[in-house]
Amino acid sequence: QVQLVESGGGMVQPGGSLRLSCGASGRTFTSYDMGWFRQAPGKEREFVAVISWSGGSTDYADSVKGRFTVSRDNTKTAVYLQMNSLKPEDTAVYYCAKAREGSTWRFLRYPSRYDVWGQGTQVTVSS
Repeated sequence: QVQLVESGGGMVQPGGSLRLSCGASGRTFTSYDMGWFRQAPGKEREFVAVISWSGGSTDYADSVKGRFTVSRDNTKTAVYLQMNSLKPEDTAVYYCAKAREGSTWRFLRYPSRYDVWGQGTQVTVSS
C-alpha cells in the first residue's frame, strides 16, 4: 500500500513561489499516475495538476496553467509541484494523491479517481 506525505507548504507574499513535495512509500509508486488537488475553506476539493506514471504527460487546471509545474522523480519516489506567481486565491490545503489502477487519463481531474491521499500541506498567499 502506497503512503503519501506532503511537505513544503507555508506562507508567501503574492507573486512569490513555493515548491511542494510529495514523498511516497511503496515499491509500486512508479506504476501510478499522481495528482495534486487543493481545498480552500468552505470549498470543494479541486483539481490542480496530474502527471503520468512515466512523467511524460501532464495536465493542469486552467487557473494554474503557466504558473504551476508538476514533476516527478521515480528514483526518489517523489512528486513535486512548483508554484510560481502565487496569488491570494491559491490559498488552500494542497494534497497529493495516487490514481486508481486502470484510471482513464481524461478522468483524472476528478477526486473520485484517486484512492490514496496525503495529509495535506497548507499554502497561504497573503501580503
